[in-house]
Amino acid sequence: MDRLTDNFGRQITYLRLAVTDRCNLRCQYCMPAHGIDIVDRKELLTFKEMYRITRVLSELGVNKVRLTGGEPFVRKDFVSFLEMLSFNDKLDEINITTNGALISKHLSKLEELKIETINLSIDSLSKENFAKITRRDVFDEVYRTLEALEKSSLKLKLNAVVQSGVNTHEIIDFIELTKHKNIEVRFIEEMPFNGVGQRTTTEVWNYTKILNLIKSHYKEITPLQSDRSSTSHNFKIDNYKGSFGIIPAFTRTICNDCNRIRITATGMFKNCLFDEGVFNIRDFIREGASNDELKQLFLSTVKKKPENGFIAEANRKKNKKVSESMSTIGG
Repeated sequence: MDRLTDNFGRQITYLRLAVTDRCNLRCQYCMPAHGIDIVDRKELLTFKEMYRITRVLSELGVNKVRLTGGEPFVRKDFVSFLEMLSFNDKLDEINITTNGALISKHLSKLEELKIETINLSIDSLSKENFAKITRRDVFDEVYRTLEALEKSSLKLKLNAVVQSGVNTHEIIDFIELTKHKNIEVRFIEEMPFNGVGQRTTTEVWNYTKILNLIKSHYKEITPLQSDRSSTSHNFKIDNYKGSFGIIPAFTRTICNDCNRIRITATGMFKNCLFDEGVFNIRDFIREGASNDELKQLFLSTVKKKPENGFIAEANRKKNKKVSESMSTIGG
């Protein structure tokens, strides 16, 4: 079987698929307060098109899919799409990234399906600070979802974007959540994709600074063995039930083993988070492309995957500063 392999010998096994560009929150680092110019619904990939794309990619070796947005549960019939996707016997994992405000009524159904992990985005454990970051008053619902997920059969990861002057004082509070809860907390370096460009900060909270802060509070921190293609460097506080990781998303020290591709909600194929998109699959499909033609296109396009995110960013022809909304790019 043909496999998706780039020119650096990296095999692509992981697809991040955005199902919508819409979101019910307005997080400061993700989009402007007024939101973004959302696309017309007919410009979005249909669920049938998404299933077809995923099936073709799985026949080329992709065995893990993460569904993102925007907020995936904003899109009507998303849970029905999850059911559809669960019929793909070539997928080993279906994971979801969500802000948790809309999923509580779907938890029992998610447990029935082939859903492996829920990544819950929560950037503050304070109701007031959460509202400041997200510009919405939904903390209580999100925290109830956190507790329900922790008790469920689903694997739970918490994603916290570390924002200078906003939530860095809560890093240790997040670590303490792992003392009695079997969860993974992942601290993510802030990205510049908020729709208006990178905001000015007085401190750079990168991987090293985050880890040094944690080390200053705990005597025994054990590094954990991670998969080669893991986006996070993972650790555990001795005698704590859960664990924590740090994702160097912006400093990009995880590119060497990258096994990922992205497809936006409008069908734009991205070899790298930092590139501007390689081609539009939606248009190719709607022009009548066969599955074999799709496969050949994927195989040839992945060969062009840049060695790392810095090269991808440098190669951009438009918008060199990379200021798109993360909601548009796909989480």
